[in-house]
Amino acid sequence: MIRIGSIVWGVRDVPRAVAFWTEALGYRPLREPEADWAILVPERGAGPQLALKLVGSETNPSPRHHLDLYASDREAEVARLRSLGASPVEWEYENGADYVVLADPDGNRFCVVEAGERAAPV
Repeated sequence: MIRIGSIVWGVRDVPRAVAFWTEALGYRPLREPEADWAILVPERGAGPQLALKLVGSETNPSPRHHLDLYASDREAEVARLRSLGASPVEWEYENGADYVVLADPDGNRFCVVEAGERAAPV
């Protein structure tokens, strides 16, 4: 048997990323973050761990991986995430797109998806 233990997210500034992602997701550090590494877990309930790893490279403008964040109210969540430091990304959306592409303070892209009831915690 195998399962995903953590999603590892490369960042240029670990403390800034900890501040952003804990507020964005309602997570907390599992233990005291180090200068080059932090593991975040849900404040309550179950969910995937998000590990933040210090990297020296710039953000890839065409990343191969990203997070989809499911929201019950996409517009409200996009506004909240932008107030925390996320920025909009130029993107060619198809008609009827149910998502918005944002970048975290390090430039890592992620999507906020209108998911209705699917956004409820498991």
